[in-house]
This record gives sequence, structure tokens and C-alpha cells, in this order.
Amino acid sequence: MVRRVEDRLFDTVNYMLLGIVLVAVLYPLIYVLSASISDPAAILRGDVWLWPKGATLKAYKTVLQNAAILHGYWNTIVYTVVGTAINLIMTIMAAYPLSRKDFYGRHAITAFVVFTMFFSGGLIPMYLLVRDLGMLNSIWALVIPGAVSVWNLVIMRTFFQVSIPYEIQESAAIDGCSNLKILLRIVLPLSTPILAVMTLFYAVGHWNAFFNALIYLNDRSKFPMQIILREILIQNDVGDMASLADDSRIEYALQVEALKYAVVIVANLPVLILYPFLQKYFIKGIMIGAIKG
Repeated sequence: MVRRVEDRLFDTVNYMLLGIVLVAVLYPLIYVLSASISDPAAILRGDVWLWPKGATLKAYKTVLQNAAILHGYWNTIVYTVVGTAINLIMTIMAAYPLSRKDFYGRHAITAFVVFTMFFSGGLIPMYLLVRDLGMLNSIWALVIPGAVSVWNLVIMRTFFQVSIPYEIQESAAIDGCSNLKILLRIVLPLSTPILAVMTLFYAVGHWNAFFNALIYLNDRSKFPMQIILREILIQNDVGDMASLADDSRIEYALQVEALKYAVVIVANLPVLILYPFLQKYFIKGIMIGAIKG
């Protein structure tokens, strides 16, 4: 095909814009990685822009030797695994019935569920509810209130409706399968893309969550990694160092500066490792219903 000048110009502009977006997204990650292995004094002087200066792994050694960071890391793993499992089970249990044509009242139930996306009781009523249910200062305060995301529920319901022919479910029912067997033996094996997408969405949400832990947890031994990271970041405030002598204040600032970048990398490493393996399912899941009526 002979490409017109307008087409080549359009492609050139697109490549330029995408290149700018790539740099804007990739540079902060490269900077944090470089700063995590750089000399803290070089970071404070502003010498680190792209490549590390005075490369050292001292910050990572400090992270691996810090009991509070390791314990928070373990807590985050537990909250993410348990929370994602609950999210998937609850979302599947809600999405499958709402996708069935023979489920009476599914449109009304869907409308009530979607209503909660736009209106909620707010933070104080939610806190009172969690307190009255006896879930304060426990893992359940972090994983039960958000057990189902309405948006993810709608996406999964749409996948079941669009990508899995209803005739297959009818044939299985004629052969004697119950609704539960149809879900476990037919629907879920054909739903790998959407399950991978939901796993990624829910897991990243739990991994990065800190606000609920900040509100519902008061036992430091139960703090997730993000709360520990928050504490490290706010320790840079002058008020925390006001009582220190000048030399001690400088040394303290250097230690915190070296530590915070290393903790950011360590905290985000599992998500960065997980995403490439789920990318193909992620893209396929996002395109659900894009070319179907």
C-alpha cells in the first residue's frame, strides 16, 4: 500500500506523543531505582538525575535487617493473598447469577448494586459498622468491607454474558449438571482472561492500600508495608529532627534519604514482577465486548 503524506505525518505525531508519555512514566521509576543505590549525600545535593552516583547497596542491607519493614512486608503479603482470594470468590458468586438469563430479578439487583458506586454512607458510618462487628484491629477490617468491587463485578458479569455462549450452559444443564457444576466445570475454565485481570486489579489494590489500615489498625505489629513506608517518608520532616544536634541531624537525614528509595523499590517489586506474566490476559480481558454487540 502507498501511504499518503497525511498518514505518515499522523504516525510521526503519534510516535512523538507516545515517546513523551513513555519518558514521563518511565523516568520516575528509573530515578527511584538509581537513587536507591546511590550515595545519600549525592541525592541531597541533587547530583542524581538518571544514573546512580556512588553506587552502594547499604540501603537494601538496612531494609533486609529492619525487623519492622520485614514484618510489614509479611503482613502485606498476607493481606493481599487473603483479600484477593475473598474478592475473587465473592465477585464470581455475584457475577455468575447476574449473568444468567433465567435468574429472575437480575436487572433490579444489578441496579441496586450499581447504586452503591455513586452513593455510600461515608467514612464515619463505615468505621462505626466495622467497630460494631468487632473487626477493628484485625485483618478482616481490611479485606471484608471491600470484598466486592462493583466495577469489577460488572466487568466479570459482562464477560460471562458475552464470551461464554449460554447454549453451552443449557447443554450442560440438560446433561444433569447443577448450577454449581456448570460454574466450576464450564464457566471458570473458560474465564482465564477475566480471572487474571481481576486477580491483578484486586492484588494491586490490596498491595498499595494504606488508608484502611491507617483508620482501622492501632497495633503496630499488624501494620502493612505501606504504613511503614509512610512513616519512613514523614520522618524527613524538620520537626522530627529539631531536637538533634547538627551533625546528628545530617546523619539522620542521610539515613532516611537512603532508606526511603530502597523501601519504595522493595515494596513495588512483586507487582513489577507479576505484571509481565499477566499482561496477555490483562489486554485480552480489557478488550472484552469491544467488537461484539
